[in-house]
Amino acid sequence: MAPTSGVRGLFGGPNLPFALAILIALGALIPFVIVARPFSPGGSNAVVGTGDAARGEVAFNNRCQVCHGPGGEGIVGLGKPLTTSEFVAGLTDDGLLAFLSVGRPSDDPLNTTGVQMPARGGTPPLTDAELADVIAYLRAINE
Repeated sequence: MAPTSGVRGLFGGPNLPFALAILIALGALIPFVIVARPFSPGGSNAVVGTGDAARGEVAFNNRCQVCHGPGGEGIVGLGKPLTTSEFVAGLTDDGLLAFLSVGRPSDDPLNTTGVQMPARGGTPPLTDAELADVIAYLRAINE
């Protein structure tokens, strides 16, 4: 009997468990790739470094100013000053995007104010493109 090949050979006989394992793995991986969109042009790495500081100032004033004050000068007990922030200056744009995307809970040991910093600026959350604009603004005001 001649060896089988193609689809029929893969899904028949002794190869069936292997073929089923591949299908199960792909079934689990495909939804992850669709949701995570790691190669999407709109993904986080695509927008960092391309933000617009003027648009970022508007987004900052609409969301972040409540705690961080006008111009990022800070409000005691609420939000740290961002104009002289070593934390902001020490992060890359990608690192800052990652931080802003998750925020900081009030019980985080590094949270010195005890006030939660909402992820992506709160409700409604800022998009990656809007966060890139905020990052550009933070770079402009951070001395």
